[in-house]
Amino acid sequence: MKSITVFCGSSFGTDKIYEEQAFLLGQTLAKENIQLVYGGSETGLMGTIANGALSEKGKVTGVLPRFLQSKEIAHKNLTELIIVETMHERKTKMNELCDGVIVLPGGYGTLEEFFEMITWAQLGLHQKPIGILNIDGFYDDLIQLIQTMVDKGFLKQINSDMVLLSNSIDDLLEKMRNYQAPTIWKVISKDEV
Repeated sequence: MKSITVFCGSSFGTDKIYEEQAFLLGQTLAKENIQLVYGGSETGLMGTIANGALSEKGKVTGVLPRFLQSKEIAHKNLTELIIVETMHERKTKMNELCDGVIVLPGGYGTLEEFFEMITWAQLGLHQKPIGILNIDGFYDDLIQLIQTMVDKGFLKQINSDMVLLSNSIDDLLEKMRNYQAPTIWKVISKDEV
């Protein structure tokens, strides 16, 4: 993998471990010569992961919608800052620039970005690995919800397994390197329920 998109919060959250792990992930990507692609902001975990990568002289590309740039939250020290018009263009550009995705703690925006990328993967629009860095169990309830979707017949197990999960940066990156995308269409027939 030459580049990874990271989706995460523009806030820091209530526990210092989120910030520490975001900074460490940025450092790790830079040390492994993996370009960081992210939302372009200097705030919260977004700014923290960029700072982690930049601290190790990593390449960092931000993708920021123009309306957010006007609020002066753009990170000023990035390798490259790409300005787009809409949030959808942002996700499309971030997808174009990456070989895989990692999700850190965040709010609605982070979840929306994660679900769009995993949906695109489920539909076969890309075959990139999508990993969740489950810092301090942050995403335990989401993982349980995904299992409920499987149990209730709304999601195939093979599509649930597309979500790579770990609480360790190194382990998650290893899972992403070894990922093989499924080739099964997403539709669930009545016979499978």
